[in-house]
Amino acid sequence: MFGVINIYKPKGLTSHDVVGIVRKILGIKQVGHTGTLDPFAEGVLPICVGKATRLIEYFDDDKEYLATVKFGAATSTYDIEGEITNTSQKLVTQEEILKELDKFKGKIQQYPPMYSAIKIKGKKLYEYARKGETVEVEPREVTIYESDLVSFDYNSQVAVIRIKCSKGTYIRSIANDLGENLGCFAHLIKLERILAGKFAVENSVNLPVEFLTEKSEDKFVKYDICDNAKNILENNIQNPIAGISLPVTDINEAEYKRIINGNPITKCSDKLKSGDFLILIYNNCIVAVGQYERNEIKVKKVFVQ
Repeated sequence: MFGVINIYKPKGLTSHDVVGIVRKILGIKQVGHTGTLDPFAEGVLPICVGKATRLIEYFDDDKEYLATVKFGAATSTYDIEGEITNTSQKLVTQEEILKELDKFKGKIQQYPPMYSAIKIKGKKLYEYARKGETVEVEPREVTIYESDLVSFDYNSQVAVIRIKCSKGTYIRSIANDLGENLGCFAHLIKLERILAGKFAVENSVNLPVEFLTEKSEDKFVKYDICDNAKNILENNIQNPIAGISLPVTDINEAEYKRIINGNPITKCSDKLKSGDFLILIYNNCIVAVGQYERNEIKVKKVFVQ
């Protein structure tokens, strides 16, 4: 097996849970995801299988989300699963939200939530938070390409916001910061990832399992594998090229023999510059990742022996 499956992760599972389920169904150990999605969230989670896991670092990694934000209260986790830390009686208007959303575009500095997996001094932030410990966290620069108000209900003070952003952006932090800036506090009550790199929600596939129990903090969710589950996943394995924007170069038999032995090949190109990575194709199959340097392609990773 060699490819990527556009999985729709259900709410309540970790990304690692999904990897484990796919491993069990396909009977293969080499399985990995292209970018973590919080257990609270649902949506697109591309899963690589086989040696395609070695291509994960080259996948496009911009993301797009539908974030449902509730105004009037802040929580410890910045989402519905945390404890309420602040409340406000202020009612915001659509015009106020639109005006504030304009500030969440382009490059911004963002503090990650304390309940996140970022490591500080060898420990994850949520490990400090659970013990009530404080630790200094530096802001991180992320890029917000688009932020649009999809809908807003004034009476319930609930907004749905579409956000297209760079890898590493915390949508929970955007919700929290938006509420603080508007003077009314806010938190996420739902988060759906509708795009991960080149993989869209409308082309995703549900995990072919029937969930029997919900996941608790220290216990794995129980589930039954559906009939024909392996065929369902195998039929949805795509060529990894579907998720990678690197240039593609076909090679001949002589070049192929050099590549699989780790030797460079001579190639002149006016479309590549020194340092560019590219995918090498032989007989319509990915055989290697190379790097272009001074009319040579040097091998970085080989996939066919």
